[in-house]
Amino acid sequence: MLGNFQQSQLRIEIEASSQAIHDSLVFPSQLREWLPFAGLPPSMPEKLTPGFDFTTSIGYVTIYHHVDVLKVNCLRLLLSGAIDGFHEWYWGEGWLQSRLEGVSLLPLNLGQTLSLLRLRHFLTVP
Repeated sequence: MLGNFQQSQLRIEIEASSQAIHDSLVFPSQLREWLPFAGLPPSMPEKLTPGFDFTTSIGYVTIYHHVDVLKVNCLRLLLSGAIDGFHEWYWGEGWLQSRLEGVSLLPLNLGQTLSLLRLRHFLTVP
């Protein structure tokens, strides 16, 4: 894999319940609403489950995702393709933390920041 090893950890406050944050991360119907440009495949199940694999793409950039861990307050995705690494999400009442590590040519911190801001907007704006 070409690129640089990058790591980023961000934590934000969100005026949302732990359950609302959980649902926005594990239900593809909600993922599509706050990540409309991710190119989520239409054949995804109603809810993510450990072991499920899916692909997202934006233009020529393709990222393969493997749902490694899914718990009440944690989601870990193993990534390959344009990013070789992982993305972990942890959340609770009013907060969300995202940890992203991998080798990529993409500016991972920028993408991670924009994703968190889109999610916060999705959860707080009616």
